[in-house]
This record gives sequence, C-alpha cells and structure tokens, in this order.
Amino acid sequence: MKKVVLITGGSSGIGKAIGEYLHQKEFIVYGTSRNPEQITNSIFPLIALDVRNLESIQTAIQKVISLSGRIDILINNAGVGITGPLEEIPMNEIKNNFETNFFGPIGVMQAVLPQMRTQNSGLIINITSIAGYLGLPYRSVYSASKGALELITEALRMEVKSFGIQITNLAPGDFATKIAYSRFHAPLIKNSAYEIPYGNTLKTMDKHVDSGSNPNEVAEVVFQIIQNPSPKIHYKVGAFMQKLSIVLKRILPDKTYEKIIMNHYKL
Repeated sequence: MKKVVLITGGSSGIGKAIGEYLHQKEFIVYGTSRNPEQITNSIFPLIALDVRNLESIQTAIQKVISLSGRIDILINNAGVGITGPLEEIPMNEIKNNFETNFFGPIGVMQAVLPQMRTQNSGLIINITSIAGYLGLPYRSVYSASKGALELITEALRMEVKSFGIQITNLAPGDFATKIAYSRFHAPLIKNSAYEIPYGNTLKTMDKHVDSGSNPNEVAEVVFQIIQNPSPKIHYKVGAFMQKLSIVLKRILPDKTYEKIIMNHYKL
C-alpha cells in the first residue's frame, strides 16, 4: 500500500523539492499552501492550510484523511525567515515568526497524532535548521524558533513512541530557495547603532543562500529517513562547514566559539 505524505509549505523551495521527489517514488503526496489556487505548476495536490490558524489546520488534516483514509508521514516544513537586531525587530514580527515556525508545527502535530495513534503507526519529520543549534547574530529570533522546535521534537518522540509513532528532526543549512527574499528583514535604520554591522551581516547571509546547495539534497535525506524503521533523533544536511559549526560549538569553550562566529560575520 502506498504511503500517504502530507508536507506543509509544499508550494516552493525545500517543501516542493521533497514533494516532487516522493511523488516520483510513488508516494501519495499532498502539499499545503496558504493560497493553493495561485500555484499552477505543482505535480502533486495542494491543500489550503495556514499553520497560524488552528481551524485551517484541522480542516486540512480532515481533508487528507477523507481523501486517502490515513496519514502515514507528516513533514512539518512550513516556515519563514526573519533577520534584524533584536532591539529593533517589531514585537509583532517576532510573534508571527514563532506562530509560523514553532506554534504552527505543534498545531499540525496535535491534529495529526490522533489519526496516527489510531493507525498505530506514523512518522513525523520536523524541518528545523542548522541555525537552530546556534545563536547567530541578527538571526536571533529565527535561531530561537527553530531551536525550540528541535527540543519539542526530542520530548514528543518519547511521549508517542509506545503508539508506534516515530518523530525526528531534519536541520538543513543554506539551500538555494526564495527564503532570503520572502523573510522579514528589519529595516536598516539610518544612523542606527546597528546600521553598518547589520547591513554587512545581511549581505553575508543572502550570499550564503544564493550560493546554497540544491534542495533536492534535503529531499534525498527525507527519503532515507522514511526508509529507516528506526530514525535517529537528529539529522543535518548542508555544507561541510555548516555541519562542522555544530560540532565545534560542542567541543570549544563558549567564548572561543563566540569569537569564531563574530570573526565570520566581521563583527
């Protein structure tokens, strides 16, 4: 029996790459988008879902179940970027980021878990970020929201293991997607104390995304996770130096690591 996959944020970027890859592997794939009627080039069905709205989540989950009778795999991929000096990021933008990157995935998992418990099986893959392992300058809110999702996953997988449900994190590094153009940028304020260092850091971050790897690499790792009957808790996919940065943080003194990060961003 073909497995049914639901991918939040499946209309572009990493979510679209995962959906197309699994569709080609003959999974039954459903993606989501806030405005699916505006997407005309998807090779798998897109369902309306706004992860910031609990009613929208419930409606989308029930639609997938009514169409296919089950949900075997949930890939929590919907997310948004945000940059800026923490002092200058509007509080409503900080809350919106957590609504999308943290509370949204929790809401989708809460909606899917009853079905997976009924099936006595299921797999949830939360797409986080390598940035979720590091407190990065001018990406504080993004790092925090993704790091929080990492920890929620660690706890939840122990709570649901007895129901035959597996949960894991997949943390990508920089990939060539539109996230740099769609994320919220706190504006560069003329004569702000952060104007020059934030402006320089923003250029570095955008350069990393523009030169990032093909998101199909993430899709391939997702497929490997699905094939594994006992997935690991954490997976990382990205450039060698990005993955090495996590290892260095574990083994180096805090201030030594902080100095390396500041040197990298020329702060």
